[in-house]
Amino acid sequence: MKFKKVSAILLAGLMAFSLAACGGGSGGSSDSGDSGSSGGDGTLSVMLWDANQQPGIEEILADFTAETGIETEVQMVKWDEYWTLLSAGAQGDSMPDVFWMHSNEAERYMSNGMLLDLTDKIAESDKIDMTKYPEDIVNLYSYEDKYYAVPKDVDTIALWYNKTMFDEAGLEYPTADWTWDDLYEAAKALTTDDVYGFACSATNNQAGYYNLIYDMGGYVINDDKTASGWDDPNTIKAMQYFEKMIQEGIMPSQETMSESAEDVLLGAGTIAMTTQGSWMLAAMKENEYIAANCDCVELPKDAATGKRVSIYNGLGWTASANTDMPDEAWQLIEYLGSEEAQIKQAELGVTMSAYEGTSDAWASSADFNLQAYLNMMDDMVIRPYSKQTVTWENAVNEEMKKGWTQEVSMEEACKNAAEVMNETLAEENE
Repeated sequence: MKFKKVSAILLAGLMAFSLAACGGGSGGSSDSGDSGSSGGDGTLSVMLWDANQQPGIEEILADFTAETGIETEVQMVKWDEYWTLLSAGAQGDSMPDVFWMHSNEAERYMSNGMLLDLTDKIAESDKIDMTKYPEDIVNLYSYEDKYYAVPKDVDTIALWYNKTMFDEAGLEYPTADWTWDDLYEAAKALTTDDVYGFACSATNNQAGYYNLIYDMGGYVINDDKTASGWDDPNTIKAMQYFEKMIQEGIMPSQETMSESAEDVLLGAGTIAMTTQGSWMLAAMKENEYIAANCDCVELPKDAATGKRVSIYNGLGWTASANTDMPDEAWQLIEYLGSEEAQIKQAELGVTMSAYEGTSDAWASSADFNLQAYLNMMDDMVIRPYSKQTVTWENAVNEEMKKGWTQEVSMEEACKNAAEVMNETLAEENE
């Protein structure tokens, strides 16, 4: 399979291409020959980045093969390497046939002709009706009135907590009536020499601090995507909430969280609470400690605004524009986006599904209060994005880390983040 050439290409030095092309500029167009990765052997390559979802996805792929006779082969690549590998594949004519697309990268791939245009195929399909998926997610994978992906899932955020620790501290469990003030007081009470009351990583934006920013009336990017909201007073106020926890030792250090993600710390009994996305279910239910001691509940709301926002996003199933097997690739995408496959994805607990009405099955797929995630769909805000999300998000992260580590105040970090983000947005809107 041609897909295997990507490793060699990567070693040859194309990592620089990935970094240079993140903003959707000059590089990355795959218009020089055949980039299909099946190599004519009749097997579709399917690239994913989340190993927790792999078993469920492979079961659904097996159903597809049984129904159509078309073989598939999963290529599992870690998130940090996924986009480098995909960019290298686009440059070296060896992209996988079918793969996941994310809102951060979608416009770069769509605008550079790297993705298979699905518009006519969707129009002719009796399985895919784009009105059955959340409009925001459909829009993420549309460009110049054309569709380049079928939505895979939808995600929301909830609060995870250690029931055993609450019991030992004599505290009542979190409820849907909690405010962020309640979370702070409980986190402070639960903090001991061995346990931190709460954890949120500096890079955990969607599942972490973005939610509080919007609860408090702040924003990350304005509606017409021309200006940053990091210097908005309400955004700064939200980030100072986390700064207070940092200063009081309620959260572990960013150095600790750079080595162990929040779910790992929860599973090790090191933290009492954290916020996590619905896509983390597989990791949660497979951890024996979490399964025995933890549960989830709706996010807190802001006491002043009364808002309880969940930042949400959704992946898309897409294909290489130059796959050797465009008809078979479309058949797979059509199947994966169908109501049948979306219900099975939910039943298997892979993640919440994008197709309307199919996520109820997901809420019953594990012994946690997963209804909390569905309830968070009552007030959703799409994950902040623009044409060059990766460029400004990386720059913002670098500035904000200085606030999380207290190299500068969180207010100063926010203002510096707004400045670097506005520079990128100005370039976008020239």
